[in-house]
Amino acid sequence: MIRALTEPLRRSIAAEVSSLFNDRAQGERPVERRADGLFGPQSVAWRVNGDVTSMMAGGIAALLLQMLHPAVLAGVWDHSTFRGDMHGRLRRTARFIAVTTFGSKSDAEDAIALVRSIHHRVRGTLPDGTPYAADDPDLLDWVHVTGAKSFLDGWIRYAEPRMSMRDQDRYFAEMAQVAEALGAARAPHSRSAAERLVAETKGRLRADHRTREVARLVLEQRASNAMAEPMQRLILKAGVDLLPAWAQRMHGLPPAGLSLPLIRTGTLGVAGTLRWAFDRSA
Repeated sequence: MIRALTEPLRRSIAAEVSSLFNDRAQGERPVERRADGLFGPQSVAWRVNGDVTSMMAGGIAALLLQMLHPAVLAGVWDHSTFRGDMHGRLRRTARFIAVTTFGSKSDAEDAIALVRSIHHRVRGTLPDGTPYAADDPDLLDWVHVTGAKSFLDGWIRYAEPRMSMRDQDRYFAEMAQVAEALGAARAPHSRSAAERLVAETKGRLRADHRTREVARLVLEQRASNAMAEPMQRLILKAGVDLLPAWAQRMHGLPPAGLSLPLIRTGTLGVAGTLRWAFDRSA
């Protein structure tokens, strides 16, 4: 009886959230989990990348970190439609992660080949005259490590706070397969290697008016409907909270202060609700 009463709500929540990651106008459907993919059901990648809330918060943190690299920022600023379609850009990134994590091996390879072809065309010159190219292995390293680290940090905070270092290292090693297939040269295979790469790159990061504009567009996104707006506001704040303190300062984002416990508790509540909505065994 209880299940019969709650099932419509469960389906409604799952459908609404799924629509954020799949362009129905283009005929996209949720990616089905395939055991013949790059990783498989026993992988840490399946565990981490399948959690909607921690991936959304981690994705916000990853994007804000990535944009602190002048060449990554330039590639997005000069060649992307993000200013008019921020949601579309985030959706395409989320779908790439879903396909490479859960899709068949052939689908994952096709997605990687498509991104490589796009990267090959993205080139230009920084304001100081330095040339950049999206397929530069150093840039791919930065984009990858910020994504993997942010997604994992989101998972640890909102799903598995006692995750073993062994499993954390396994996650980096698994995700490195995708980064290396895209052309990354130093994709970290462990937590310690990821921390070293971030520390080594930190001195090359910058923040200017364009960085702040990207952050504004990311953090001022509106939900597709009024009911989802409070959840989206919370997830955006949770993403900022995942940033290292130095990155928050570079972006000029104020610390959460007294609202931090509310942000984390609220996000844990959202995470539990979405896990319930997507749990077909419940």
